[in-house]
Amino acid sequence: MREILPALNRWYAAGSPFGLATVVAVSRSAPRDPGAAMAVGPGDEVVGSVSGGCVEGAVFELAREVVATGEARLETFGYSDEDAFAVGLTCGGEISLLLRRVTAREDPSFGAVAESVAAGRAVTVATVLAGPAPLGAALAVWPDEVAGSLGSTGLDAAVTADARGELAQGATVQRHYGPHGERREDAVTVFLQSFAPPPRMLVFGAIDYAAAVARVGDFLGYQVTVCDARPVFATAKRFPAGVEVVVDWPHRYLRDTTTDARTVICVLTHDPKFDVPLLEEALRRPAAYIGAMGSRRTHDDRTKRLVEAGVPEDELSRLRSPVGLDLGARTPEEVAVSVAAEIVALRWGGSGAPLTATGGAIHPRRVGPVGGTPGGAPGGTPAGREAAAP
Repeated sequence: MREILPALNRWYAAGSPFGLATVVAVSRSAPRDPGAAMAVGPGDEVVGSVSGGCVEGAVFELAREVVATGEARLETFGYSDEDAFAVGLTCGGEISLLLRRVTAREDPSFGAVAESVAAGRAVTVATVLAGPAPLGAALAVWPDEVAGSLGSTGLDAAVTADARGELAQGATVQRHYGPHGERREDAVTVFLQSFAPPPRMLVFGAIDYAAAVARVGDFLGYQVTVCDARPVFATAKRFPAGVEVVVDWPHRYLRDTTTDARTVICVLTHDPKFDVPLLEEALRRPAAYIGAMGSRRTHDDRTKRLVEAGVPEDELSRLRSPVGLDLGARTPEEVAVSVAAEIVALRWGGSGAPLTATGGAIHPRRVGPVGGTPGGAPGGTPAGREAAAP
């Protein structure tokens, strides 16, 4: 939707109703991903695309109907072997679209959402696709506020919690609930569209443990980069598809890389010539998590070197070392689970204790991820080729 925002803002500000078609599900070789959008505004002006040309004509007519009637629609298009001339996707895929009319009265939060998307501020829009809740009802969720409703207080609360979880990962998905937000029910289908890039995971040290951490980071929705100064280890074939592999001195790469309060930094080299300058750089910049691998002896030596390098105590307190939770992990894959568990616990304020040993709600209601300052610790505490030597 980002690319068609100027037109949508213009129509919305002028009070002109428009029909908005959004891809909410795809299968096989559909040409556009969920979240792709097309809109039909005043004077039959069309912006955007939902299929690269296969079904736009039909969607145009449906959008005009939605504007005229005000009734949202869920439509599915796919290639038909029985009727090759029917409207469909000749690539053999299938897409489902939600079409709804947008006006200031029917969707009063749309302007704020559009403003946030244009400004790069993270927001998730939740819309009802099926069930007893009103089709097309919308709820806008920011890290610190909510606007709109899906028709039920319980449903709003459950969707808000999930929307913030997906927003932290920049994910767009469908979720299912009971009529009042009950978990493990599927009476209501909700489309959660997050307008935020996925957070980054920077893994330093191209060892077996790094490959496992990169896999779990990719699974959790991070944009993963692995960096090592040794080209014999930093090879793409050792890591999952989609993981960026960089040959460079770690501290130099980090120095030239932008991080933010959602960035995860995992230092798995446990070699002082890499670790100390790298952590000096890492501890002075925004990041949600900074963890370093090594024994307690390695940790003590590393801490001593960092102190001698002039890193102050408040910055050192952000370092999670030895990295991970105490799971008794041994293999690289088990260690990766330990690291991932610590990252998730730190993000949401979890204790890391077995749920059987805790009481109260399993998912306490929070405004969003704990912290909000660089470091993201509970309570807001700041928690190739041969590379030439720096």
